[in-house]
Amino acid sequence: MAPVLRPGLALLLALAAAPAGASELGSARVHVAGLVVHDAATTLRDHCRYADGRLWLELPGGTRSELVTSTADPAIANPGDGAFHPFDPAEVRAALAEVAFDLEGVSAEILLLPYPRREQPGSVAGRGLILLSPGVRPLSREHQHAELVHELGHVVQYALLPDADADGWREYFRLRGLDPAVHTAAAPHADRPHEIWAEDFRALFGGSAATSTGTIENATLPHPAAVPGLREFMLARATAASAGAPRLLAVPLARGAVTFSRGGAAAAPLDVFDAAGRRLASLVPRTSEHAVAWHWDGRDAAGRAVRGAVVFARARDGRGGAARVAIAR
Repeated sequence: MAPVLRPGLALLLALAAAPAGASELGSARVHVAGLVVHDAATTLRDHCRYADGRLWLELPGGTRSELVTSTADPAIANPGDGAFHPFDPAEVRAALAEVAFDLEGVSAEILLLPYPRREQPGSVAGRGLILLSPGVRPLSREHQHAELVHELGHVVQYALLPDADADGWREYFRLRGLDPAVHTAAAPHADRPHEIWAEDFRALFGGSAATSTGTIENATLPHPAAVPGLREFMLARATAASAGAPRLLAVPLARGAVTFSRGGAAAAPLDVFDAAGRRLASLVPRTSEHAVAWHWDGRDAAGRAVRGAVVFARARDGRGGAARVAIAR
């Protein structure tokens, strides 16, 4: 599952005081600017529609899923306390900030669902997409952190170790001691290579709440921290991706205008957000042989000049991370 989502009214995971959405965790530099969180209310407003008496989660490209709006529905095995409890966006941001992995080459839309999907009630992730499903009781901090970081592990795998990378997967299987006849995509959940990778990612790079149990889903495998070379192998994937990834740059001009640019000829629209996650403008790219650029006149979609603010820009293809720029008063 890998639809491309429009950013909508999203919350950029970057603090106004931090350069380009980066933060420091010990010696590990953590980039979260390429990750965008939609809280449950925003997801309901921007990505859900009622049709024929049913509520549908609709994603650009035609993908849609029916949402279950009542805990009394037969699709919900345990009604819990009778209500659905979405993920807390503050906890999602906290969990991301504690991930000790370079996410510069990773981009994803994170949708906090107001209701679970009928065909797959649990959380799920794909290329550039995470859907976090609500609980039937209030979700603990540990649960939210663990589930988010596990699903983020899937996004990282799709970005840094795609299925087409046969040599990379061969090395991962060797390090992990996996059996190609047993550990397949059709195996039980805990034995699937993608799930093992996601759990390894959570256990090795998640914060204290995400790793509070000290265990992984597949208890028959050694804990990833006890596997020589595994952590280094995963970190090396990020290093290689970052080395070849063109960064999005911002050059402030007079009267609040800004030119954004990125190496490489691949072009996509670029969205400019304020610090609260409101989209101010969407920009059309201009391409040359070796670069792409976007020019912003410093005005929002209504034509009002933006002054005295910090804004963030992000290309819709997710490449290059996000650029932060302060607009003069």
